[in-house]
Amino acid sequence: MVKAPGGRALAVESLGDPRGRPVFLLHGMPGSRVGPHPRSTVLYRLGVRLISYDRPGYGDSTRQVGRRVSAAAADVRIIADDLGLDGFAVLGRSGGGPHALACAALLPERVSRVAVLVGLAPRNATGLDWYAGMTPSNVRAYREAERGHDRIADTMEFRSRQIKDDPVRLLKGLRPELSPADRMVVADSGLRRMLQSNYREAFRHGADGWIDDVLAFTADWGFKCEDIAVPTWLWHGADDQFSPVEHSRWLADHIPGAELFLEPGAAHFGAFRVLTTALAWAAG
Repeated sequence: MVKAPGGRALAVESLGDPRGRPVFLLHGMPGSRVGPHPRSTVLYRLGVRLISYDRPGYGDSTRQVGRRVSAAAADVRIIADDLGLDGFAVLGRSGGGPHALACAALLPERVSRVAVLVGLAPRNATGLDWYAGMTPSNVRAYREAERGHDRIADTMEFRSRQIKDDPVRLLKGLRPELSPADRMVVADSGLRRMLQSNYREAFRHGADGWIDDVLAFTADWGFKCEDIAVPTWLWHGADDQFSPVEHSRWLADHIPGAELFLEPGAAHFGAFRVLTTALAWAAG
């Protein structure tokens, strides 16, 4: 547990080679520090020290009411200071993507590289139809969030209690919207066990983290993607409907020097398959 300003606490986990190159892994939405990641043997082979933490409101991290996406940079800096890390890379998957970009934009003297898998673009992204190609369930949640906290809180609290009691429920609920490629990925028993632990930990104390993520994504992020000056690696499954592929195309067009890799036939959960590749790149 790492202390943050205002009496907050951040739950942190460190895996892999303690002497390895540090890489922060920022979890998806909903998610937690125990979300899917490569095995320790893989991390040692890569020479990576993997650091993950519960965003405020998830798991054992104290909620930060009204947090913006940019707040992640301050929390990552606090954790890095506590661990004695001067420099590090950042990798964000899905809902962790915008938060990883915040670190790159706001901590340029500390972040060496940033990788984003199936990320989102800012809600106010010029020239992007933000909802185009997005699954109906996500569209409903984000549009309700744009109308205020009270519009989504009760529904998400109810859903979080159901998922905490039966984490498989979330995967079952998503199944009608999953592409054939995603269904194949989540059919893996090992990954399903990881996801079940991830969701149970995410909702340990309620849905606050989930609610605040959705609200943050639909508000101003607190930084500009155009200001990112560190090497940036973007990956997206071409058939993704949870985070539509046009979001990564927009990011690639607006982050100076960003590299974009689109994988035909892959979708949202295909990001789990490329975590090791992304970590290897991030570690340099």
